[in-house]
Amino acid sequence: MDPNVEDQPIAVARANISKLHNAVQLLRRVYFLTSRGTREAAVVPVDLGELIQEVGGPDAAVAILKTHLDDAAT
Repeated sequence: MDPNVEDQPIAVARANISKLHNAVQLLRRVYFLTSRGTREAAVVPVDLGELIQEVGGPDAAVAILKTHLDDAAT
């Protein structure tokens, strides 16, 4: 596993789960788990995951972030 590459094949992530965990926890990295080159899921620091839950889940978090990005662009 290359900790500098944010896209990680699921099989590689599984084989290196301790390294993945350490990079997410200690370095606060976000990794995308891929299958055949397609992003399938993300591994994020726990505080980000908790905030996503707090605002109502992934769909609500995406809506909030898109609104924020739209406001920042204007």
